[in-house]
Amino acid sequence: MTLNELSVAPRPGRAGDARLGFERVGNRTVVRTALAHSPLRLLTPRNHGHAAWVYTSSLGGGLVDGDHLSLELDVAEGAAALLSSQGANRVYRSPRGCRSELSARVAPGALLALVPDPTMCFAGARYSQHQDVQLAPGASLVLMDVVTAGRSANGERWAFTHYTSSLRVHREGRALLDERWLLDPAHGALPERLGRFDALCTVLLVGPALDSAREALAGHVGTLPVTPRAGLVCSASPLGPDGLVLRGAATSAEALLRTTREWLSFLPSLLGDDPWARRA
Repeated sequence: MTLNELSVAPRPGRAGDARLGFERVGNRTVVRTALAHSPLRLLTPRNHGHAAWVYTSSLGGGLVDGDHLSLELDVAEGAAALLSSQGANRVYRSPRGCRSELSARVAPGALLALVPDPTMCFAGARYSQHQDVQLAPGASLVLMDVVTAGRSANGERWAFTHYTSSLRVHREGRALLDERWLLDPAHGALPERLGRFDALCTVLLVGPALDSAREALAGHVGTLPVTPRAGLVCSASPLGPDGLVLRGAATSAEALLRTTREWLSFLPSLLGDDPWARRA
């Protein structure tokens, strides 16, 4: 092998796996288990509420070619947990691709809020994510998933090579939601296909702890008119007897984030503290 060949040889990707466990102790939830391997890190800040919070971050500020992150999460009976991120999930140019997997189990009477920052794929990025959530009877789930066009100011609007996201939510072995998003220029140029929109989102609410929030959002979002060339288009769809799926597309990521946080404005009272207060 020549010196030139050595200089271009691909470096191996990083494999980071983690395990998280939450349990209720008295009136509060605590982090029982928090184990992570580089490049994945888990941050456990204190808050003034009864729920436990964990934020994920990745060494290096994002995912690079060959990275594979995996997180297993358990929320014990009666516990309340929030899992978010320290910043946007940045995916850099990655010919071999990057992967992220999350597997969560939520026990009876427990609440899990999965509200990470948006995924932002840069030019040439290949990224796949898989989320699998198993809900016990009486468990509740708040889930937010946002993907943006990337670095539009740098001319990288929807310029990634491949993006796929699968989401499965089950209760007692029965699928409540099983879907897969695929954005790939092989099926047509993405900027033209996505038109004026620079961000897309899914928000999912399931379970008894969210009854009043679902009712209010179904009545509000589900009746909003769609106007020509609107900067925001959204919809609300029931999911079984105790679930609601909200969808949104916006001409700017900032506008869509404001909207999703308005939808989730009930979350601080549910958790006992505001996870976005320091980011306002």
